[in-house]
Amino acid sequence: MFKKILPLFIVLLFTGAVVALFLSLANTKKMVVVKDGNRNQQPIEMEAGIYQDSDCGMVIDDLRDASQVITKSGKSWFFHDHGGFVKWLEDKEFRGSAKIWVMSRDTKKWIDAREAFYSLRDETPMGYGFGAYEKKSDEYVDFETMRLKMLRGETLRNPMIRKQLLGN
Repeated sequence: MFKKILPLFIVLLFTGAVVALFLSLANTKKMVVVKDGNRNQQPIEMEAGIYQDSDCGMVIDDLRDASQVITKSGKSWFFHDHGGFVKWLEDKEFRGSAKIWVMSRDTKKWIDAREAFYSLRDETPMGYGFGAYEKKSDEYVDFETMRLKMLRGETLRNPMIRKQLLGN
């Protein structure tokens, strides 16, 4: 009888060890989803792997397309794709008054999202294609155009738009 129970006991012991390991890792890695106290509405210096996207919940591992939405009350939310903050912010009562910061791909610094220019063809974490730039180019669009394209689904995630913009 002991020979029949031993394999089951080993499997349960192994499973318990794996669960304990994952639980301890989850407790030591405290992800930042929302941060309070940013009343001056300045961009928070982010570190990859610490912040969690407020739209999709994924860990922000690359800051190249990161963005921050900050309310007048000082709450800050974080995103890893500019299309995500547009979608997330649309039904919020503070969407017009929030300060939005985006990481610029050309100058590698935080810039005002409403003053930025956006590519329609960049590879971004969620595949929307909106890379932010500080310097204007004829192929870039302004904030409001990018916002409307995102809300209408005119992104690289749309196969017809992808084919139109990239030819594939």
